[in-house]
This record gives sequence, structure tokens and C-alpha cells, in this order.
Amino acid sequence: MHLEIVTPDKKVFQGEVTEASFPGANGSFQVLKNHAPLVSALSKGAISYTTKDGRFNLVVDGGVVEVKDDHIIVLAEKVVG
Repeated sequence: MHLEIVTPDKKVFQGEVTEASFPGANGSFQVLKNHAPLVSALSKGAISYTTKDGRFNLVVDGGVVEVKDDHIIVLAEKVVG
């Protein structure tokens, strides 16, 4: 799956991942390969994702995530820390 995380200032991450977890407005959720399409608001919290180099975490201040055809785009208000 391809993941892109962007803020108004910069592109924070772009690359291939095997899974990603998000702080959804109605609770946390995980996205795996062939996930059904969705659009969700994000609450303040941790986004985690796994690449061939390991597992990574970052904290966002909210935003929106779209999942479609194994492509995940996160529009984050800002990345904290």
C-alpha cells in the first residue's frame, strides 16, 4: 500500500507500508491491504505505520484520511513533535 502524510507546510512521509493505524474521530482503526474505500476525520493522536524498515509513529493534531485502491492519503492539520 502507498501512504502519503502531508500538512499545510510539507510532505511528512511518502512510501510503501504494510499497515497503518489512525486515531479516527469515532475511535482508532487500522488499514491493511485491500481495505474498503473510506474517508474519516482524525482526532488528535498517534498515527503508526509499518515499512520494510520497521514501525514508525507520529502524533497529529487532527485532519482527514482517505483510503482508496491501496492508496492512503492523510491531510494532517499539523504533526506534533
